[in-house]
Amino acid sequence: MKLVFEDGTTFTGESFGAEKSVFGEVVFNTGMSGYVETLTDPSYCGQILTTTYPLQGNYGVPNGPFESDRIQIMGMIVGHYSENPSHYTQVQSLGSWLKSQNIPGICGVDTRTLTRYLREFGTANAKLVADENEKNIFSIKYSDCITMVAPKEISFHGNGKTCVLLIDTGGKENIIRSLVNRGVTVIRCPWNADWEQYLREVDGIFFTNGPGDPMDASGLIDRIRKVINQDLNIPIFGICLGHQLLALAAGAKTVKMKYGHRSVNQPVRDIQTGKCYVTSQNHGYVVQAESVSKNWEPWFVNINDGTNEGLMHKTKPISSVQFHPEANPGPNDTNYLFDDYVNKVKSMKKTRKPLAKTKPNGMENKVLHEKAPIS
Repeated sequence: MKLVFEDGTTFTGESFGAEKSVFGEVVFNTGMSGYVETLTDPSYCGQILTTTYPLQGNYGVPNGPFESDRIQIMGMIVGHYSENPSHYTQVQSLGSWLKSQNIPGICGVDTRTLTRYLREFGTANAKLVADENEKNIFSIKYSDCITMVAPKEISFHGNGKTCVLLIDTGGKENIIRSLVNRGVTVIRCPWNADWEQYLREVDGIFFTNGPGDPMDASGLIDRIRKVINQDLNIPIFGICLGHQLLALAAGAKTVKMKYGHRSVNQPVRDIQTGKCYVTSQNHGYVVQAESVSKNWEPWFVNINDGTNEGLMHKTKPISSVQFHPEANPGPNDTNYLFDDYVNKVKSMKKTRKPLAKTKPNGMENKVLHEKAPIS
């Protein structure tokens, strides 16, 4: 099996997943563990994942919890694949899991050289070829990924007295778990649904992570702009893509990074307190801090490269972070941000008028359109 870049650069290895040829954007992740959570993260939709840590599959695959209902990557590239995993929770091997979901995997690749190539030239498109004579190589349009990973129904989670509207652009399941575990009822709405109907009935609004270029979601950005310009007086929070969408709605700009941040060891600093944290991240675009309007201020900054990692509105209860405070399997340094957000939601709820019921009749199983109005 071969990995072939558009400039002709080729890496050769052996197949350990599905015998399938795919095309996608090749990226790398530096985590030493957590491949189960990484592979099911919707933010990786449309991408071929390279793991810089050479040993993969050594603890197999459990029954869960996962970050979505399926493997999201196009294909996987590893240095060494462990055929005989050992862990008390495993139910299958990494290779059998990939095969069961028709995802190709290649091992025996010099991933150190591959990573150096990506760091030098940036993330690039390539095809993972199982059969050199195959003409129909599976690919997807990267701008469609945000639609592909969004749920098709509005759903309700938890049974708390505090209610948060979660706008899902490919959110990780641990975001839902993190809110529900703190006594919150979550109304989970696909980003292309009519989620505005709930704005006057909830205590908070949450924008999730997701794949792709945030500028591809121009229609959603316009809808968010209308929300943050209203005087709702309820806390709004965003993570990763949600952070970028909020920034764009506020007039800021985003740019594509050379090779992005995809790891579980990215250091960030809280500008207000000076405290530093180790974070999990997965993004290829970043908000330009200098483009942020005077009504907003930087909240976190990346210690490695100085890029923006968070924003906070100066007068409204709106904030967002580029990293993942719900990180699973970790690190858990910034879990406190969920506590802070939920406490703010509950505190501000006390000053507002009683809310209407949060579960309108007939909305439990609303099926949404497949195509999303993204432009």
